[in-house]
Amino acid sequence: MDAHRHRGTRAIQRLVEYAPSTGGLALWVHHRDVDVIPGAPAPIIATDGHTIVYAPPFDSLPLQLQTGLVAHELLHVALRHPQRLAELRQQLGDVDQRLFTTAADAIVNSALGHLAWLQLPTGAVRLELLLAQVQGQPPGDATAALLEWDVERLYRLLDDRLPPDPQESRQSRRDGPRAARARAVDPQPQPDLLPVPLPESGPEQQAEQAETWRERLQRAHAGDGAFSLLRTLVADLPRTRTPWEQVLRTLLARGLSRRLTVSWSRPSRSYLANQGRTRGGRRLPFEPSRLPSQAVPRLAVVVDVSGSIAAELLQRFAREIEAITRRLEVGVTLVIGDERVQRVEQAEPGRCRLADIAFQGGGGTDFSPLLEEAERHRPDLIVVLTDLQGPARHRPRAPVIWAVPEAHAAAVQPFGRKLVLA
Repeated sequence: MDAHRHRGTRAIQRLVEYAPSTGGLALWVHHRDVDVIPGAPAPIIATDGHTIVYAPPFDSLPLQLQTGLVAHELLHVALRHPQRLAELRQQLGDVDQRLFTTAADAIVNSALGHLAWLQLPTGAVRLELLLAQVQGQPPGDATAALLEWDVERLYRLLDDRLPPDPQESRQSRRDGPRAARARAVDPQPQPDLLPVPLPESGPEQQAEQAETWRERLQRAHAGDGAFSLLRTLVADLPRTRTPWEQVLRTLLARGLSRRLTVSWSRPSRSYLANQGRTRGGRRLPFEPSRLPSQAVPRLAVVVDVSGSIAAELLQRFAREIEAITRRLEVGVTLVIGDERVQRVEQAEPGRCRLADIAFQGGGGTDFSPLLEEAERHRPDLIVVLTDLQGPARHRPRAPVIWAVPEAHAAAVQPFGRKLVLA
């Protein structure tokens, strides 16, 4: 058997024939025949984001349907849906795979819905129809929906499951009205998103891979025009999704690292290695050593308790701040307030318990007194957890990072750097 042939070969040839640029993206993907694909009901084609696998029943399908299924899985790979499912699980903990699959399938099927030379399975869920049923509205335009919705936002719309009932022994979550309607629209989605193979690369490599696929899709879409596998450049295109935790760690490590100071009481290592002389035996001028400063770096964390900071996001932020300060041996000043300073906490390196503090507040916000109080403690860096709804008339001398929830990502910071907590 030809090592380069597999069950999807004819379908890929048809893709390349009708849409050379976007169909040719299949050549960047691994393909493999298997005896069985795990899942119930057992899928006949699936992907883990790197490889498309084919079960034996795929051979008996009409070529036009084979082409549609391969195009469907190819867009799952190009849009990095298995990786994004894994990332969403890291963020939220509990993710309903069936609802996520419905969201991903709806976007992919609507993106392919304009092509007459391929066939999608009967009853394949479409984005515009899913939104209409879940939101209780007449169906809208598919192109407009594709320009607005990405898979994470669509999943959050669908997943309104209720928290587990503490009175019940089972810990499963009951569907809310939107989740129930989504399951009715797509009663038996194919479990075609397989677990991402381990070990998966780090955040920087994942961001680079996402950007690579985004560029491939954009170039291929421009090359095929109306024959592209994409109806339009969908909002779901892969983006560089470096986790905000990773960005925060980098920013704090840079801003809070101990400064080097000149020590005239100790010679440098190079001076000692040369015994204070050149190769010719001449005496070298004294070269002082550079040692880390003995002063403990200090971080000021300002928490705006009047804003819309979800409890789950606050806990993630608190855990990250605590881990960073413990690792960097950083002292922390915690300033809590809204229009005025309500509370100030001091913590020595490794003893910050931000997650244990109860935040209560409401009303408006004025960052000026909060920033003035933070600066009074002479921090090396200030992080403000807020929705950016309020004036800031005081600009501290220390660098400021505004940590903002995703819902307020469009807000403009008065100065400093903005970090969106997605």
